[in-house]
Amino acid sequence: MSNASSAELPKIVDPYKLAEHSSVLEGEIPLSALSRFREAVFGFEDGAVCRVKLSFYKDSERRRIVSGELEVPVNLECQRCMGPMKSVLVSQFVLGLVTSDEQAQGLPKDLEPFLTDDFSADLWSMTEDELLLVLAPYPLHDRGECPANEDLKAYEPDGSSAKPEKKAGENPFSVLAGLKNTKH
Repeated sequence: MSNASSAELPKIVDPYKLAEHSSVLEGEIPLSALSRFREAVFGFEDGAVCRVKLSFYKDSERRRIVSGELEVPVNLECQRCMGPMKSVLVSQFVLGLVTSDEQAQGLPKDLEPFLTDDFSADLWSMTEDELLLVLAPYPLHDRGECPANEDLKAYEPDGSSAKPEKKAGENPFSVLAGLKNTKH
């Protein structure tokens, strides 16, 4: 996706009309408007936006399809140090437009359904759903970049002096052998 500044993506559209005309929509959605996503991330810069590109078309089976690309800079919570971690979330997806659960079940397995009304779809909600799906379940800084790296080294020794010395051939169950031979 280009870095050029673009207009705000429309919130509500007629996806079927867009698919009939093989339309492409590009725009931005302010992250402050995506409440579920806002709660799922550590934070983001003031004025941050999600850049969106959506292509509406009909496939060879005449199914109406929307394919999209999303890109958004956010701060996630590192699960090692519990601090902010800068990240850019990127998603590419392909959805089949449907108006009922029956239509959704008729889609091929490689095509996720996008449930819409007959003549309208909320693109911002769809985008928010896709962003939530692309979130890492356990985001982590790279090991060398994590502020908790020094603390981790204390718990994960490199093997030089923290390992107890073990005598060669010593069996940890040898004491049990002695108990087996004693009579009570």
